Amino acid sequence: MKSNNLKPIRPCSSTLICCALNSTLSIESTFITTCLKKLLWIFIFTFMPFAFSQNQKVDSLSILLQNEKDNQIKLNLLSELVTEQSQTDIEKAIVYARQGVAIAENTKNQQWQPKFYEMQGRIHANLLELDSASYYFNKALSGYKTIKDKRGQATTYFKIGWIYKRKGDIEQALKVDLEALTLMEEIDDKIGIAGAYSRISEDLNKQERHHEALEYALKTIDLSNEYELKNELVYAFTSAGDINIAMGNNQEAFNYYDKALNLAKVQEFSIYDVLNFTNNRANALKRMGKYQEAKKEYKSSLLKAKEVNYENAIYVITANLGEVNLLLGNYEDALKYQLQTVALQEANNDLSNLTENYDHVSSIYEKLGNYPKALEYQKKARVMRDSTAAIESDKVMSNLLTKYETAKKEETIKNQEAKISQQQKTQILYISIAALLTFSLIGMFSSMKTIRKKRKKLQVLNLELESKNKQNELLLKEIHHRVKNNLELVKSLISLQSAQLEDSATKDAMIASQNRVQSMGIIHQKLYQGQNLGSIEMRDYFNNLSEGVLDTFDREDQVKIECAMDQLELDVDTAVPIGLIVNELLTNALKYAFPENQKGNIQISLLKDKPDILTLKVIDNGVGKIEGASPNGTGFGSQLIKLLTQQLNGKMEENNTNGTSVLFHFKLKHAA
Repeated sequence: MKSNNLKPIRPCSSTLICCALNSTLSIESTFITTCLKKLLWIFIFTFMPFAFSQNQKVDSLSILLQNEKDNQIKLNLLSELVTEQSQTDIEKAIVYARQGVAIAENTKNQQWQPKFYEMQGRIHANLLELDSASYYFNKALSGYKTIKDKRGQATTYFKIGWIYKRKGDIEQALKVDLEALTLMEEIDDKIGIAGAYSRISEDLNKQERHHEALEYALKTIDLSNEYELKNELVYAFTSAGDINIAMGNNQEAFNYYDKALNLAKVQEFSIYDVLNFTNNRANALKRMGKYQEAKKEYKSSLLKAKEVNYENAIYVITANLGEVNLLLGNYEDALKYQLQTVALQEANNDLSNLTENYDHVSSIYEKLGNYPKALEYQKKARVMRDSTAAIESDKVMSNLLTKYETAKKEETIKNQEAKISQQQKTQILYISIAALLTFSLIGMFSSMKTIRKKRKKLQVLNLELESKNKQNELLLKEIHHRVKNNLELVKSLISLQSAQLEDSATKDAMIASQNRVQSMGIIHQKLYQGQNLGSIEMRDYFNNLSEGVLDTFDREDQVKIECAMDQLELDVDTAVPIGLIVNELLTNALKYAFPENQKGNIQISLLKDKPDILTLKVIDNGVGKIEGASPNGTGFGSQLIKLLTQQLNGKMEENNTNGTSVLFHFKLKHAA
């Protein structure tokens, strides 16, 4: 059986504290003196060996942070707090990381922004929140590229590669790790080069290119020994252990894992890292047949993982306890641990080893003689394995099904034999009847067997069709999710750009563009969150769109937007232009219909009068248009509304009596 290895995201090798001196050289000397005094206190609390415990250190840094006014020093303190809390309390660490992001963004500090994005992404990754982690890593990468920080780009590529590996995309992981290696070689960063070698070794090992992987692992060990890179040497030993496990050299693997664990303790690695390395060593013991020793290490590690709430370790070690109990023949204990593991993985949507763990559960049920349950979990493993891996479960499923049906047939045959025996003892007539009954049963079993074969083929086809349908549905949801995330990124970029503009007209145009992107983003959000991937419920969409536009103009208290309509679903091609039209009308009303923070109401309604006719109304009770007054704005919004109306074969009517009322009739080619 394959061992479950822990692969948490690796920390950066360099310390996260950066001295503020370089960024303050141009400030007056008195201010520099003050900063240096404060930084001296930071240095004392951070580096004084054995003077304070870790909790005292965190408390001291927190007090300094509360009393500090200078943002640059605050960022240094927050960085150190994230580093410290990441070792013991991830929830507190992410709070400090968010504070750092907020200060860096508010002060437009381009040096610190990507660093805190990277920290926040790493915390999300260790919590297995992979989408959030990817979002912040991509923001960090963009920030590092802006300031041309090659080392920052490389360390972020490492973390992005970890996300790809977690999702099973090893080829993409290898690609970004090679990009990171190129950057580290350009700046001659020995620690970074060693880290890249180690990760590339891991990627090659996952692709089953074991000999190439071992070459990179040994190169990492040599480089780490040459330049005394103790931290990277720990990971190099771990990579060498992983490769030897894959090649079946279990004693060699144990030796490397043992070296990694002992060196990690000497280097005072975090409890999370120590748990990872302990799990690896226990895996080697299990492969060597030392099941009791492995079980003892797993149980000890599981207790510590629960103490620090290290969720990734909890279910990986739980899975290994299930496997080692299975190997020891403790099937009841094995089942308990394996079911806990499966439940945790399903709850976290972690698919990395779920197929393997379904197989383990199936094997345990088979050992316990519960063939229906064994078959149920083997089917789950088959569906999970799908087209990305070789489907080897057909034979296993067939054997399980045969055992299950054989047990039933044997019971039936015994009953028939008992009846025949009784009839033979009674009289010869019963023998004839028994013979006829036997022939009938043979015919019946033959027919049933034929029916079962056809039914089995149909079930297999249905399972494959259901699996493909679910894959397509997940793929569509993922596409809409990524489109929504990309639109959010575009919106954020526009927001960042507009924040730097002085010209109000240009700034207004950027905000309008931001709202248009938001309008489209909400549609894709509704698509991946809803049950129907082909249509949008428009009333709920208009409510979300209204909230976003009101928030943009900060008019929630002055203007009320009502959606006076029933539930109505539209296809994406129709919903997108209608959403953009409503966005433009709401934006225009909030900007011009209610001057001087005047209160007012806006009504939106969308009705399907006929199977191919849609009627849209947007009405406000604002000041309306003043005769003879020049048009407001650039006119781009009005032009966009006309183009979108033409796209939907529509007509537009506008009335400016008692406010502004805009009416549209859209003639659709197909019924909505």
